[in-house]
Amino acid sequence: MKDNDLNDFRQQCERSLQRSVADRMRYGFCYVYKPVMDDAPWRSFESTAAYRKWCRENLPEYLGYGEPDSLQKKILNAA
Repeated sequence: MKDNDLNDFRQQCERSLQRSVADRMRYGFCYVYKPVMDDAPWRSFESTAAYRKWCRENLPEYLGYGEPDSLQKKILNAA
């Protein structure tokens, strides 16, 4: 990181700390549409197993709710 970038970042942080907590909460999060998950106001499941099954069958893999693939399992087992 260049000195100018670090200085700009520090100034941005200082400006942010001058905002009220309400403003920081308002501007500190960004909403990202999640396909399928955001298409219903709520869902309930009889069990965690039923929830996981629904996730596997309905959600895109990139949301990270599916079963780990072989590489992910290898990494998890090594830890």
